[in-house]
Amino acid sequence: MKKLTCLLVHQDPDIRTELRKKLAEVKGVKILGEAVSSFEALEMLESIPYDVFFLGTELAGGVSGIEMAQILGQRKTAPILIFLAKDESLAFKGFELGATDYLLWPATVERLGRSIQRAALVLPPHREQGRGVAVPLQARSRGEEETLQLALGEKEEELFLEALRKAWDRRQARPVEIEKLPINQDGRLLLIPYSQIVFIEAYEDYSYVHTSGDKFLTSYRLKNLEERLRKHRFFRVHRKYLVNLEMVTEIASMPGSNFMLRTAGRKKIELPISRRRIGELKQLLNL
Repeated sequence: MKKLTCLLVHQDPDIRTELRKKLAEVKGVKILGEAVSSFEALEMLESIPYDVFFLGTELAGGVSGIEMAQILGQRKTAPILIFLAKDESLAFKGFELGATDYLLWPATVERLGRSIQRAALVLPPHREQGRGVAVPLQARSRGEEETLQLALGEKEEELFLEALRKAWDRRQARPVEIEKLPINQDGRLLLIPYSQIVFIEAYEDYSYVHTSGDKFLTSYRLKNLEERLRKHRFFRVHRKYLVNLEMVTEIASMPGSNFMLRTAGRKKIELPISRRRIGELKQLLNL
């Protein structure tokens, strides 16, 4: 793996110093300069084909890190962006603008190492010859159908059935607008309608967004997606899974008088419902 050339862009000199020290312990990194403002960073980018910007959300000079990301998004080529922030308030905005990672500072050497590994994965091959646009990867589902089996606790069952009841209540009005999730993919910004998302799976500090035929590795955190999608009938059935209740397509009878709820797509999530909930489930489904 080639060393990723990095620029440290932050207005706080102490943070830049500490970041430089920690990155010195991370393999595959080559730091080529520091900047305190967006103007300095953009000027340096004209001379050096940086692979990665470690970018503070607050910068000197009146142009914030978020605003700088918007400026870079208008360029044909741009470095990978890894934000440094004191809280998660701007995380969703940062990922919408194409950031590969969003770190809460102070971050550990191990966490920085994972960010660099992530950046190396999304670096397009042609960056070896010059600058390109770094974006999250897409992984296409292949092979036979795969099934995930998740156990639910008593409280989780109750919350899930209540959410499912609301999702399947056809008397409730459906949103008229078409809501979409922006995902950076191979130099393109894909807009995936919420209605096409089957479920979302947490993966370390990232997430896989699963549709019926594909899955996309994104930089979104499951927590942020849950907050955004809850009102669109998505339900957190597990600490690692967020399910679109509109995509629950099958009710299957299982041994022991249990029922199994299944979702659409090549990879199905099976959610066992305990025997004591069968009556409530039958009433819910008008069985």
